[in-house]
Amino acid sequence: MISGSASRRYARAILSIGQAQDNLEPLTAEVERLAQSIDSSTDLRTVLLNPAFSQTQRQAVLEQVCQRLALSKTTQSLAQLLLSRGRLPNLPGIARSLRQMVDEVAGRIRVRLVSAKPLDAAAETRIRSALSKATGKTVLCDKSVDESLIGGVITQVGDVIYDGSIKGQLASLKTRWQG
Repeated sequence: MISGSASRRYARAILSIGQAQDNLEPLTAEVERLAQSIDSSTDLRTVLLNPAFSQTQRQAVLEQVCQRLALSKTTQSLAQLLLSRGRLPNLPGIARSLRQMVDEVAGRIRVRLVSAKPLDAAAETRIRSALSKATGKTVLCDKSVDESLIGGVITQVGDVIYDGSIKGQLASLKTRWQG
């Protein structure tokens, strides 16, 4: 398995190619689609990653996958390069790193919002506006619901988590009282 820094190097190379070709967003979407396709199919992963299949057989299967997904020559070349170097298992990490870099270039930040109930549009707009003001970036939200929170919202921005849930506040109180 390649390290995160190697994944970032591949992602930076793809970023440069996408910028030079002026197709960064479509290229990123293709890389993500290919990574998701391989990651979601056990049979496909087995064929592409199993040394019992010859390199030629694996290349042919990967070529068919790329054609079915209607991927550009650039993405097909990337996939074949990763396969030939034994780094295809790291495509999901490369895709994640690439998405982060593209978002950075575009002035976007992705946040994760977990609430006890589905957020209404007004609450989401307030949260998005506050985060946009704090970060100076356009905020894209990935929302989910976790009823065990009782109430409130947990917001994750990068590696930082802001726990505004009732469950989190109760846990904090419990820790203070016991400590």
